[in-house]
Amino acid sequence: MGILLHGEGSFAGQGVVYETLHLSALPNYTTGGTIHIVVNNQVAFTTDPTAGRSSQYCTDVAKALNIPIFHVNGDDAEAVAHVCELAAEWRQKFHADVVVDIVCYRRFGHNEIDEPSFSQPKMYEIIRNHPSSLEIYQNKLLNSGQVTKDDVEKIHICSISSLLCLGRLEYSCVVCIILFIQFSMFVTL
Repeated sequence: MGILLHGEGSFAGQGVVYETLHLSALPNYTTGGTIHIVVNNQVAFTTDPTAGRSSQYCTDVAKALNIPIFHVNGDDAEAVAHVCELAAEWRQKFHADVVVDIVCYRRFGHNEIDEPSFSQPKMYEIIRNHPSSLEIYQNKLLNSGQVTKDDVEKIHICSISSLLCLGRLEYSCVVCIILFIQFSMFVTL
């Protein structure tokens, strides 16, 4: 199963994305469908969306081929998981591309030299005061009684040691998705 991970700026702005989408339904080039996951931080590096594209959504380029686009709130882990399942089912049933637009935010800027509050001061003031996606999901599970604080600690220890083994310890959106999956698997056991 083909899965491509995109940033919002590259999905909307790189010609290779549009060209690849146009090749996706040709008999000699088809892969049987690709799931395009767009990590939509709402600010492509430092560019405001209104200065980076003409359309409302960064994923609108897929509309040219009638590719379904699922927009989902990155702070809602279960909704992200549900939409990804729908996308996988679409791809399996219709052997065609599908786009998942995870609308989220970049907490620490684009890279280690970027200070996002220079170009987006209001947005980053809100982000700094907003709980992380992981905190939101943990609290949801704790408040519902599905897990205890001890369960949460065990999951954190497992996740952090796994990341340390990989030589990476960063809480990016993708890492949070991995943690959500681990969280969900733990809860269903």
